[in-house]
Amino acid sequence: MNRRISFLVVVLAVAGILTVHSAVSQVTTQPTRKAINLPDKPAQLPFSDAILSGNTLYLAGRLGLDPKTGKAPEQIEDEIKNLLDGEKAVLAQAGMSMDDLVYVQIACTDLSLFEKFNPIYKSYFTTKDLPAREFIGAGSLLRGGHFELQAIAVKR
Repeated sequence: MNRRISFLVVVLAVAGILTVHSAVSQVTTQPTRKAINLPDKPAQLPFSDAILSGNTLYLAGRLGLDPKTGKAPEQIEDEIKNLLDGEKAVLAQAGMSMDDLVYVQIACTDLSLFEKFNPIYKSYFTTKDLPAREFIGAGSLLRGGHFELQAIAVKR
């Protein structure tokens, strides 16, 4: 009888140890993190165009500068289109579209441009459910730009 009890105690102890070890050593998966950069991005810039973590894309601030001159175009509408075309290209590089945006922040040096920005912005979406958005004033932006856009997208 003592042998049976001893054997049962050993079996229960081993089962308990294995259960605790299994619970403690469960693997938690971390989302992958991948830098997304357009091919024409200047190498000297100390940031990525975007970071893809899991199914969420964090897009860096982007200006609507003319890629040939590096300056803001003369026409505001051209600057807005350059800005949104750049965002669209970064999203495409990550396998997403403008419709995957969930949050957009636009900094603008002249808030009177709000009305010019909106119709062009809206034309870049195919969904009626537009992302949450913030349009805020900014004192000045690099290289004479009027707009800087940063965003977060989640792949559908």
